[in-house]
Amino acid sequence: MDSGIIFTGIILVFVILFFYYVPFMLWINAVVSGVHVSLIQLFLMRIRKVPPTKIVNCLIEAHKAGLSDVKRDGLEAHYLAGGHIERVVHALVSANKANIQLPFQMATAIDLAGRDVFEAVQMSVNPKVIDTPPVTAVAKDGIQLITRARVTVRANINQLVGGAGEDTILARVGEGIVSSIGSSESHKSVLENPDSISKLVLSKGLDDGTAFEILSIDIADIDVGKNIGAQLQMDQAQADKNIAQAKAEERRAMAIATEQEMKAKAQEARALVIEAEALVPQAMAEAFRSGNLGIMDYYRMQNIQADTSMREAISKPNEAKKK
Repeated sequence: MDSGIIFTGIILVFVILFFYYVPFMLWINAVVSGVHVSLIQLFLMRIRKVPPTKIVNCLIEAHKAGLSDVKRDGLEAHYLAGGHIERVVHALVSANKANIQLPFQMATAIDLAGRDVFEAVQMSVNPKVIDTPPVTAVAKDGIQLITRARVTVRANINQLVGGAGEDTILARVGEGIVSSIGSSESHKSVLENPDSISKLVLSKGLDDGTAFEILSIDIADIDVGKNIGAQLQMDQAQADKNIAQAKAEERRAMAIATEQEMKAKAQEARALVIEAEALVPQAMAEAFRSGNLGIMDYYRMQNIQADTSMREAISKPNEAKKK
């Protein structure tokens, strides 16, 4: 009894392992769908750690869509390289239905480059609208304009590998808008003809080297901002005023320094005069001793000094009263 149960269990395990490594039902599904895959290849897929279900389903989808360049080896190689085989096959089927030339090798290269190849094909059929952030520019008359644009693009299949993305498109469109508004003589002309911005930007070929083709650029909104010209003039006037004040303060400081220097020199001169006057009595005493100055000469000098002091007092009565 025990040996029969063990034998049955062994057979059951063998059957499960056989049908796991040799997906017989999947092979039948492939044959019925018109896809020729041998049981040995399905077994080897298990050994190579490639899911045979994904490979067979992709082959069936490609066969039903009439894609002859989708082969088992290519799908296995793309899966082992880390690609998304279902997404690639979906993109190939969509491109075939839309009459878009998309070889299998290019589709796998786009997928391995990190781009969604199926979304790219869908964007080629249904263009995508990208809203730009507010772009600020100033016309020649100094008025600021804030512009928002809508860029309609479709994927450029041939440039998806190595081509620039949406950020580059937005940066180039913003640069074109700034250049267009900046070259306008007046902001009024821009407000009157906003399509002039679109025409100028489109003429620059902004989609060169990108993964997209720009179909149209539509100006969605233009708002009038600040008067940058007037603001700059006010700032310049304030700066000139500050410079003039600084120069005036510098001149005032130099004048004060000169005045202080002159006062110092005057005080020094007065000190020299006082020092010289202090030497006068000594000189007079020496003159008396040497006989060069007589007593009458001394009295005559005293009379002259008294007469001079009296005249100064008469000429300045107010100061005499104060004293």
